[in-house]
Amino acid sequence: MTAQGTRLWLAALVVAIAWSPANSAESPAYAAYAQGQYLTALKLAEAEAEKGSKEAYTLLGEIYEGGLGVAQDLSKAADSYAKGADLGDANAQFSLGLLVAEGRGLRKDLKLAANLFEKAADGGQALAQYNLALIYLDGKGRPADEKKAAEWMQKAAEHGLPLAAYDLGGFYQFGRGVAADKAKAAEWTGRAAEAGLPEAQAEYGVMLFKGEGVPVDEKLAAKMFRMGAEQGNAVAQNRLARLYANGVAVKADPVQAAKWHLLARAAGVSDFNLDLLLAKLTPEQRAAADKAAEEWQNDRLTE
Repeated sequence: MTAQGTRLWLAALVVAIAWSPANSAESPAYAAYAQGQYLTALKLAEAEAEKGSKEAYTLLGEIYEGGLGVAQDLSKAADSYAKGADLGDANAQFSLGLLVAEGRGLRKDLKLAANLFEKAADGGQALAQYNLALIYLDGKGRPADEKKAAEWMQKAAEHGLPLAAYDLGGFYQFGRGVAADKAKAAEWTGRAAEAGLPEAQAEYGVMLFKGEGVPVDEKLAAKMFRMGAEQGNAVAQNRLARLYANGVAVKADPVQAAKWHLLARAAGVSDFNLDLLLAKLTPEQRAAADKAAEEWQNDRLTE
């Protein structure tokens, strides 16, 4: 089974949020926040909130939730998000939904969280759409419904969320909530890959190499594997090692093959044929491969 078939992002709700209100260019509070002047942003947001700014309440919630310039206070964060949510701010609805879903500062209530996500999703909040799709897949907070999950995943993907594009590709690949369609699976997985998601790069590389839903393109597949490998994706590292071992789409290079195999194996991806390659290396080649793998790991630690 492919990587996409073995995982959908169900382990945890997506919690990242890029706060960017529609009137941010006109908001002194947001300008101060963007510059890292959190106490100034707090005071300005309080003044803007008193004038009825829903985005200001959301910003107050973000500051208190993150403990930015002030002591973290989840109760104040929830209260601020709730006021912004009542005024119709989709980001506030989403953030409040996350607090409720996780029981942070409020009693955990997955049904209420789903309701808040749906309000935010209806307002076009892509992360809320994505999380709502996960809720329908998981059947917690809402009855399990793969068709609705696919519908919300589609909306999140169309808003440009790479995670959603990747998972939507999985929906089409395996016919979850939609009719199986290899071409659409490749299209959405490719979008996620182009957006820089390493899991998608590994998966899309396989599709390109095998011609699954997309014309065969070994050179582009090799590029995808390399991009994913450099980001630390073990599947991509394994596929890149195979290409170097066999001289497919790249010049054969046993040292590079061994380097990427060592990294993939350390991350849990085994490959008997590549183990045999390691055994056949000269002492000098093995030393070079070990050094290259170590240098790659060290470079990752300093990034």
